[in-house]
Amino acid sequence: MEELKAAHSGAVKNTKRKILEDISKYMVSQESMPAFEHYLVDRNQYIEQLWLNVWLNKVTNGISKMGKKEFLESKGIETEGVDRKLINHVFRNEMREFSPFSPAEWLHSELEAQPGMWENLYNEARERFRKQEEAARKLEERAVLLRTMSEAAERVLLDSESLLYLYTRYEVARKLQADINTGTRYKKIDTLALEEKLISQGRFSLADYRRAGDFFEELTGDIHKTFYRGRMFFEYETYYFKYERAITGIVLRNASRLVSEKLPEGDFKEYLSHEPEEGDASNLAVLVSEMAEELADDFLERVSGEYIEDLLRLAAIPFDAETHKAIYESDMAMAEERLAREIAEAEQKAAEEQRMIDEVFGSEYRPSTERNVKYVLHIGETNTGKTHHALEALKSAESGIYLAPLRLLALEVFDRLNAEGVPCSLKTGEEEKVEPGAAHISCTVEMFHEKDYYEVAVIDEAQMVADKDRGFSWYKAITKTNAKEVHIIGSFNIKNMVIKLLGNAEYELKEYRRDVPLHVEEQEFSLKKARKGDALVCFSRKQVLATAAILQGNGHKVSMIYGSMPPETRKKQMQLFISGLTGIVVSTDAIGMGLNLPIRRIVFLENEKFDGTARRRLTSQEVKQIAGRAGRKGIYNIGRVAFVSDVQRMKRLLEGEDQQVKVFAIAPTSAVFERFQKYSRSLGAFFELWEKFESPPGTKKAELAEERSRYELIEGTMIERRYPMMELYGFLHLPFSAKEPQLTEQWLETMAAIAEGRELPEPPIKKRSLEEMELTYKAIGLHLLFLYKLGKRTEAIYWERVREQVSDSVHEELKDVTKSQGKKCRNCGKNLPLDFAYPICDQCHSGQNKRKNHSRRGWRQKRKF
Repeated sequence: MEELKAAHSGAVKNTKRKILEDISKYMVSQESMPAFEHYLVDRNQYIEQLWLNVWLNKVTNGISKMGKKEFLESKGIETEGVDRKLINHVFRNEMREFSPFSPAEWLHSELEAQPGMWENLYNEARERFRKQEEAARKLEERAVLLRTMSEAAERVLLDSESLLYLYTRYEVARKLQADINTGTRYKKIDTLALEEKLISQGRFSLADYRRAGDFFEELTGDIHKTFYRGRMFFEYETYYFKYERAITGIVLRNASRLVSEKLPEGDFKEYLSHEPEEGDASNLAVLVSEMAEELADDFLERVSGEYIEDLLRLAAIPFDAETHKAIYESDMAMAEERLAREIAEAEQKAAEEQRMIDEVFGSEYRPSTERNVKYVLHIGETNTGKTHHALEALKSAESGIYLAPLRLLALEVFDRLNAEGVPCSLKTGEEEKVEPGAAHISCTVEMFHEKDYYEVAVIDEAQMVADKDRGFSWYKAITKTNAKEVHIIGSFNIKNMVIKLLGNAEYELKEYRRDVPLHVEEQEFSLKKARKGDALVCFSRKQVLATAAILQGNGHKVSMIYGSMPPETRKKQMQLFISGLTGIVVSTDAIGMGLNLPIRRIVFLENEKFDGTARRRLTSQEVKQIAGRAGRKGIYNIGRVAFVSDVQRMKRLLEGEDQQVKVFAIAPTSAVFERFQKYSRSLGAFFELWEKFESPPGTKKAELAEERSRYELIEGTMIERRYPMMELYGFLHLPFSAKEPQLTEQWLETMAAIAEGRELPEPPIKKRSLEEMELTYKAIGLHLLFLYKLGKRTEAIYWERVREQVSDSVHEELKDVTKSQGKKCRNCGKNLPLDFAYPICDQCHSGQNKRKNHSRRGWRQKRKF
């Protein structure tokens, strides 16, 4: 057994080495040489166990599994089918008595063969002990000296701190002069990430900077790496990082020089003698590095706060400690005076700014209750007839206005009033339909104008007053409507807020409860259970189309409703469901906003939604608003609600108490802009002032994010110069989706055309896919916004017809969405069922498994050879 012989030889060799090491450790603390017999008495048990441990580890790890089996089988021990761990255990037991080695006998034989060996071992051990003691002593002496020298170096640096700063100030001044004279200025970017390309803006101008720190914010054009949360990133470098490195080097270099000059010469030489191979400079760097880094941080902050003109003036004066000290003291005295003036100017500016904020915004967002207006509050659950009762009051009035959250609802009331013999006009941002002799108007809430008078006004979905983007339009309508009687329609969670907004005004409260109860189904829903009268709710257009395609593929006739769908198409889809031509409607949560449909059961296909920032659970109010559409009064005796998962939790949300709305949204008004123009006619300045304006208690400011992003596109251009401020803001405020880059580009091109006096560019007409048709509809809508704003009604009529044709095309496309939503096998291209869970068909999947199994068999066969 060659493997066993080799393992045994190696174990014996290792054991002998370890025994000699043990003898050395045993002897090292002995004042006189111990007798060999005493060593054996003390250590024999240890060295015997040492051999056994070394041997068993060596033989267990050094012998292959096959070798272990052969050995055991030679001893008559069966190994076939025995677990590997058990084989190792049995093998180790057998090896305990295999060719034993006696450490004591080996030591005896070695000492007999080498008579002076024991004494030599003792002398070597004591010599090592002596050297260790000497090294420890020198290390302690060096540590004491290092502490002494460090304290001395620290005193030198503390005494020389002013001089060090003068050195640093001078060298930074020279570097600043070189960078400003020769460097390239780049356009500032919001992020330092490399995705945004740097744009050169020529040379630096001193007029742009007051202090050095202002310049340090500029980009160098270089790239450096940084760390954030343990990860490394590359980003554009600012001069701050460049000067941070430079100042650290300046301070460390000058600190080392000062310490070498001022430390006691004898002490310094003694310190260097302990490690002469490291050299003078490196030893000094060790002494001063920690304090030098602290000074560098402090100096960077001090330099950043200095006036840049003072530093640049200093750069031309050769360094002399006394001269530069006098200049520095003079600069600091002047800087204190300038700083005092700046503080006074800043305080005066802040006071003036606050006065401007008070005058511009003032009491604009405090409800006015002085007008002679009667309010009627229609507060209640969804699908309880609130809107119907309010509209009855509107119909009986000599003049009236209906304010809707959606263009579709405005269109629905427009059609309803005209059908019932009450002439009514329509006005949304994208269309106007004027009925001859009409004293009533139906419009979206953004079209409200507080100076127009009506006998009755109806404000629908008042809970939208809390919406961060559109809420102010409801606030303005509720508090500033010029009417004899104002009807406000909303959910229970808005009641307290509305009453608070009305202050001491007269109001009548009408509360509505459902006559048709809601019943939550205990069993989880699946698409196979879809039935006629169901409304299936999900929270994205993609999911609506995918679900509708599955249902159509299973033989159901389906209507669809989602936010980006043209309102005319949505109306047709609803009519199909109302008339019974389709049995199921698949919708986003748009179904909860005033859409009255004969729905038997509301089904939540999702319990979460993306709110523009993150994916989150539905709130109690959202569940109630949507679920309340089930069980149309007069058609069903009960409204049913179903969920695909987590039924009990969702049921608790549906049955829970409403969370009251406590704040409402505010945004700039015409009156605000009129007051602001007394101070400035710059929209950029207005946005800055709006940012500083603190929203009054109980309110939240509109972010104006879309308006600002559009303004950045035209800031400083001919387009901005062409328009008065309020007119320009009106164009910035046009309601179109900022999520579509094509629409933003269209908006910009149209703005340029108006400014230059050219014809408006026509929106592109594309109909190759459902997505293109929907985008085309939005593009025409944006074009109509401009046409109506510019008073081009004749052109608007033409584009309304074109848009209607696009809407019809969308409606036709939705009749069979299985074509656009169809699934194909990723491998072979074969059509798959729409609800198929995998990207490849069963046949391709089976083929993959066969190939894998064949490959494994081939590999096993190769191993046999």
